[in-house]
Amino acid sequence: GDVVASATQDEVPTGRVTWLTWVVRVLCVLAMLVVVWVLVTAWPVVVHGHPAYAIALGTTVTLALLVGVRAWRNPKQPTGLRAWWRGVLVVLSLVGIGAVWWLTPFVAVEPALAAMQSDDVVTVDEYPTQIVMTPRSSVSSTAVFFQPGARVDARAYAAVLRPLAVSGVRVVISKQPFGIAFFNTTAFSSVQAAYPDVTEWVVGGHSLGGTVACIDADAHDSDAEHPVTGLLLYASYPATDMSASLTAAVLSISGSDDGLATPAKIDAAKPLLPDDTEYRVIDGAVHSYFGDYGPQPGDGTPTISHDDARDQISSLSVQFVNGRPA
Repeated sequence: GDVVASATQDEVPTGRVTWLTWVVRVLCVLAMLVVVWVLVTAWPVVVHGHPAYAIALGTTVTLALLVGVRAWRNPKQPTGLRAWWRGVLVVLSLVGIGAVWWLTPFVAVEPALAAMQSDDVVTVDEYPTQIVMTPRSSVSSTAVFFQPGARVDARAYAAVLRPLAVSGVRVVISKQPFGIAFFNTTAFSSVQAAYPDVTEWVVGGHSLGGTVACIDADAHDSDAEHPVTGLLLYASYPATDMSASLTAAVLSISGSDDGLATPAKIDAAKPLLPDDTEYRVIDGAVHSYFGDYGPQPGDGTPTISHDDARDQISSLSVQFVNGRPA
């Protein structure tokens, strides 16, 4: 009798489906549709990106199927505390579905994809958490570790960074969990340990990736072994004041028509970087010109070609990495 009474209090079977059950059903369908949309629009990044996003998509599908089947086969009206918890779970599910949709990455396009191919000058190796470009001969003792911009396919930076490898510098492009650099703050330390032959590092990044690169540079510029001696910023700036603590040389490259890391934002952040920071502005370039991943919402309108901008960015990067103060 107690068991029956308890069941009656917690879940009351009814002849009609309650509005909360319909909400659960709709959310499950929505979750499946979002995953399908991601797979259709960003399948290459699901395959080539950090495995965390693919795992999240698989988890979303699994949960949607399990909860959806239960909601369709066994609709019950929860009451009391169980109804409250179901409401909370509905809200959390909606947030999660929104996050999966928002995290949809920008997919790399040409010429970045062509730059991912090995040839007789550069070997390109792709791993689940990084891309490594290694010169086939005369490898420098300096290497570059690069953090992509938010939600950008790591392969999108292959064309702009490959000239560094051609010049003799090993380049490591990180693949970030969910495409967010702040989920990748320990990656540089792991790379340092993996390449003991590198005597000094240049860390760099685009947009949000550059902000995390600033943190890496400030934390590792005084390392006794394999220190960071250079910081390369693409349309980016630090989040905290590093003007007195950072000893690494800094090059900031930005675009005059960038609609996201605008010239005003770059100028406003100058007091956060050392006084000897070098600033170079690519006239007519926009935010998305620092990689090859197509247009980006909120960006400005370019007045030069992408090829022209890429050539300038690559040339400045090579000069900085190979010619900065030791």
